Amino acid sequence: MLLEFRTKNYKSFVEEVRFSMLAAPKQKGLDYSLCIEKIKGKAWKGLSSSVIYGPNAAGKTNIIGAMDVFRSIVLRGNIRNSEEKSSPNPASAALELIPNNNYTEPQPVEFAVEFIEDGLRIGYSICLDLGVFLDSEYRRNILKEEMTVNGECIFCRGEALTVGKLKEIKPYITDTLYKNTDGLVEIAKNSLNQEELFLTNGFKLIFSQAFAKLVIDWFMNKFMIIYRADSMQLIKRFADPQKKAVYVEKTTDKAAKLFGINSNAVGYVVTDEDSEAKLYSLFKDVKNGKTAAMAAELFESYGTIRFVNMFPLVIRAILTGGTLVVDEFDASIHPMALMSIINIFHNDDINIHHAQLMFNTHNPIFLNSNLFRRDEIKFVERDDNSHCSTLYALSDFGTSGDKGVRMHEDYMKNYFISQYGAIKDIDFTPIFEEIIVAEGEV
Repeated sequence: MLLEFRTKNYKSFVEEVRFSMLAAPKQKGLDYSLCIEKIKGKAWKGLSSSVIYGPNAAGKTNIIGAMDVFRSIVLRGNIRNSEEKSSPNPASAALELIPNNNYTEPQPVEFAVEFIEDGLRIGYSICLDLGVFLDSEYRRNILKEEMTVNGECIFCRGEALTVGKLKEIKPYITDTLYKNTDGLVEIAKNSLNQEELFLTNGFKLIFSQAFAKLVIDWFMNKFMIIYRADSMQLIKRFADPQKKAVYVEKTTDKAAKLFGINSNAVGYVVTDEDSEAKLYSLFKDVKNGKTAAMAAELFESYGTIRFVNMFPLVIRAILTGGTLVVDEFDASIHPMALMSIINIFHNDDINIHHAQLMFNTHNPIFLNSNLFRRDEIKFVERDDNSHCSTLYALSDFGTSGDKGVRMHEDYMKNYFISQYGAIKDIDFTPIFEEIIVAEGEV
């Protein structure tokens, strides 16, 4: 369960931004949307969902992009550029795209996350010197890397390397190693590389492969990020694709029928030329009784393809307690389908593993006190002068005073009259008036 994500100097977010999935104090109502985990007698109350609002170019996608980049760095274990260019987020492969483009001198870039996994409250952060914007030749350096468990330091890498007592992760360490931690620190110091993460390299190899695997597996399998709605593709892979050339996932197909696809099935096809399964519409060939497959993009609508691609990730999040982060969750999908997915995450009888859904949107229907708590509704605003973004929650306004937000207010109405900010008054009329005047002068 994600508790918090932080970043600094990531594109438009120059100052540190904290995206909290912890319940704000004194928030009443909609308690069914809370995920409660107890660690050492303390109850940690996480939000099961969060929605982000803001005008175009405010930085909503940058929040999700920062999560995606952090995830990519952890999974490859270094801060070198990746040769893999398949991601729709170019900054995840080319890190010179990360720093804010107004700086003329290098400023540290920071990423941090806190989450609960296997009964442990795990914190992991990195501080990077990546140079200035677009400087791909800069000699990069990891300035700081820190891991904590239940508030206790596991390791801290900065100018020197410090390894904690490791008591909090003792089940993941052999008794012999646990008793000789001090002797291994010197070996670990000699293994440090300025471009490689200690977590996925020295710590994993020298101290605890099991604990490193726990953290890495969370990033890989439970921190699911869909960046750029128009580029989303879910690729299914199979252990032996040659033995199963056509695969119809029954659960997804049932969901597709409820979604409105009634004339045909949807499935994944593997060809001899490509081992990656791709989405196809499947038809019954009435002449020979065989199955005919047609590429989904040639037959299905964009909304249908997007829904079928996304729904398996919803299932995976619910079954594993994962955190699903979606850029433009509502793009081309009917609000009733979206509402049903949100309600699944809010359903205590179904969401038993404490899965979470986070998304940005322009659709005002989610600004509803009966659907989201005030601490679940976030806003991103960008300053017109500095071009820097800020993030805040509806709960930050409090409940008293002229700007206070009460539980059952009309959030949608108040948002459109700019009571919460993060909205622009857009009027294209002057542009067309100038065009008409110019046309009249010709």
